[in-house]
Amino acid sequence: MNNLIQFLEKYFVPVAGRIGAQRHLVAIRDGFVAIMPLMILGSFATLFNNLPIKAYQNFMKSIFGENWTMFGGVLWQGTFAIVSILVAFTIAYNLAKSYDKDGLSSGVVSVAALLSIMATTKDGGLPLSWAGALGLFVAIFVALVSTEIFTRLLGNPKLVIKMPDGVPPAVSKSFAALFPAMITLTIFGLLKVITVKLGMPDIHQALYDALQAPISKMANTLWSAILVAVIIHVLWFFGLHGSNIIEPLMQAVYLPAINDNIAAFKAGTEITNIVTKSFFDGFVLLGGSGTTIGLLLAIILVGRKQKQYYNLSKLSVAPGLFNINEPVVFGLPIVLNPILFIPFILTPILLTIISYVSIATGLVPKTVVFLPWTTPPIIGGIITSASWKGGVLAAFNLLVSIIIYIPFVKMAERAFLKSEKQKNQAEPIQQAK
Repeated sequence: MNNLIQFLEKYFVPVAGRIGAQRHLVAIRDGFVAIMPLMILGSFATLFNNLPIKAYQNFMKSIFGENWTMFGGVLWQGTFAIVSILVAFTIAYNLAKSYDKDGLSSGVVSVAALLSIMATTKDGGLPLSWAGALGLFVAIFVALVSTEIFTRLLGNPKLVIKMPDGVPPAVSKSFAALFPAMITLTIFGLLKVITVKLGMPDIHQALYDALQAPISKMANTLWSAILVAVIIHVLWFFGLHGSNIIEPLMQAVYLPAINDNIAAFKAGTEITNIVTKSFFDGFVLLGGSGTTIGLLLAIILVGRKQKQYYNLSKLSVAPGLFNINEPVVFGLPIVLNPILFIPFILTPILLTIISYVSIATGLVPKTVVFLPWTTPPIIGGIITSASWKGGVLAAFNLLVSIIIYIPFVKMAERAFLKSEKQKNQAEPIQQAK
């Protein structure tokens, strides 16, 4: 165990730390975080319209008429349906701010660049499908590239239009961004023309077929879900925020997956994706990474002699119910704790397998609601699957996590009591000296 930890600490942790601090990945992560409230609203709007309870559907129809779903549809159209356009702005904004450049102008240019390369419909409109989650890969690419071009041009004094004194700062800033914006959009305009000439009129469709679709299929497997769980928790063990580091991947791959499920749920067609962001939040990461709500309950049940663990656990249960577990990870600590390393990694792996098999065999419905990560365990399982069966699976997983953690809690307690005994025996000897 010590050799493994030393190996990971020497070769893995430094690389992971650099990845976690990489400005482009941080911009992607923060860009998605900024639109999270809208995603949650859009997801609940879909559930509001399509809750699979006949009595509920008839009740809503009797009260609000045949078009009662219009309200939820409008909310979805303003959230999930335009997620790519939203992140094109928020990612560009955050990336520009990391360079201490004009974030607002960068976001506007990014959205304009994205729309300029988007293929239009037959009547000249913008295709709503590529404005949604299906267009995320292109939106992320455009946001990063357009901002890199724009921010570099923005610092060139030869491209700045100087305004006279007394002109409002907002006007001066917009004129300073004029030529850089024009050049950036011209580059994307030329890219569109070139791809059309090369027989690729729809860049979104071409990149989706070449990259996004194959990656999404690979991500919807048990082995990929286990790999994600392992990476997140190995990073956490070394004190790195595994969830934040992996968040860009989770959003780029698993947000389209939950979006596809939501669309199928609305249409009443087959729901295909098992592994989504909500799959992890609703069934695996109960109480936060490592399913630490299970650890807290295990300590309260059998670890009372270890006062440090027990007292911290009582204080950590409340935030743990909302999946906030930094007090546990850094307070017990779990970080670099060889005794808790095994259950901290093993528990999410086992829960991933249990959850995947339960859903794949049809015992539990697939996830159809984008789940806020702060949703309490069990409740989250019910919400994201739109079924009580999801709550049963989450409750079962919670029980499994407690069972896994109990022997390791006892082991840690024995190690603590042995240490205390040795310390007490050594004190009289020290006093005699």
